[in-house]
Amino acid sequence: MPGLRVASLHLYPVKSCRGLSPARWRLGPFGLEHDRSFMVVDETGRFLTQREHPALAQVETRIEADALVLAAPGEKALEIPLAPPVSAPRVEIVVWKHSGPALDRGEEAAAVFSRLLGIACRLVSLPADHGRRVDPARFAGEAHTSFTDGYPILVLSEASVADLNRRLAAPVPIDRFRPGIVVAGCEPFAEDGWKRIRVGEVEIEIVKPCSRCAITTTDQRTGTRDGKEPLRTLARYRQRDGQVWFAQNAVHLSGGVLEVGAPIEVLATQPPFLEVQDG
Repeated sequence: MPGLRVASLHLYPVKSCRGLSPARWRLGPFGLEHDRSFMVVDETGRFLTQREHPALAQVETRIEADALVLAAPGEKALEIPLAPPVSAPRVEIVVWKHSGPALDRGEEAAAVFSRLLGIACRLVSLPADHGRRVDPARFAGEAHTSFTDGYPILVLSEASVADLNRRLAAPVPIDRFRPGIVVAGCEPFAEDGWKRIRVGEVEIEIVKPCSRCAITTTDQRTGTRDGKEPLRTLARYRQRDGQVWFAQNAVHLSGGVLEVGAPIEVLATQPPFLEVQDG
């Protein structure tokens, strides 16, 4: 498919908080470096997201030198070292059905998020020696991820979002879908039929479609719900097995650097999970 290229890159240092859109970024063992390497949890260690707490979208994140910088509404900017101190307590966390270790990142960060959400919560980070294994029933290789919902990379095309927006009374920005790699130069939903792609020098395997939730209805600037769209419209033409599907979960087969503008080559295809509908 000639003309395919990377339109934009996105990562989210704190799960469910605002992301970054760099022109160039390195892939580490768990996906884009620092992507969802931090997470907010409740007092029991269970993960918290925009599904229940849309206000998380108001928290700006930056990576500066060796620190994560957080800017929450009404709070002074908070710098947290990317490398945890040796004294950081090791705690047990839960993400969906997965439980595993994390490192508590201190009282100041906990206080910021507790004030924002109105509940007692903590900020944790992923230990450097521990990634979650990608579901072996879906991917036979030894792939791991961070605090994502299950896969290290989410691939979405500009054309698929444009196709959705032509069906909506009010278009939505691509940040509603929190992708990792946005693709330009293809037809709508072409990504549904890809099995393996090469992005620059990095090979990526498409594993499964992404089921969508209420986060797509959350304004990623204000942290407020915006009615039932675009989920309601997506359900009319992207629904199967009781779920709404949009974008593709993927695994990188090697490390390397991703760059905006890098060419993309389709190496292998597969039957689409959904038929394209005019809707």
